[in-house]
Amino acid sequence: MSVRVRRVYEPPEPDDGVRVLVDRLWPRGLAKDAARVDEWPKGLTPSTELRRWYHADDRPYEEFRERYEAELAAPKAAELLDHVRELAGKGPVTLLTASKSPQTGHAEVLARLLED
Repeated sequence: MSVRVRRVYEPPEPDDGVRVLVDRLWPRGLAKDAARVDEWPKGLTPSTELRRWYHADDRPYEEFRERYEAELAAPKAAELLDHVRELAGKGPVTLLTASKSPQTGHAEVLARLLED
């Protein structure tokens, strides 16, 4: 299974496979045709409350990860996660995020869960 995380602002690459935007909001200043997004499962993104909590007062990443994984256990999110897992079973999947540091964000949590 090949899952990777990239910033959505980086140009698409031939080996991206299925490009999945994993942000709740569309990235600022990016035209939809330039992003070449294949899927946008908004139900996989962290809740607004969790996002605000994490970005306030420099919260610990490990606690964010645990809270986010708990949200992903909800039925609708779990169904979407299974769908992306199916896509990854068929070929490469690239999780796209506008985050400036994708290695310490929700996209990395998703990538790790998809590879397990």
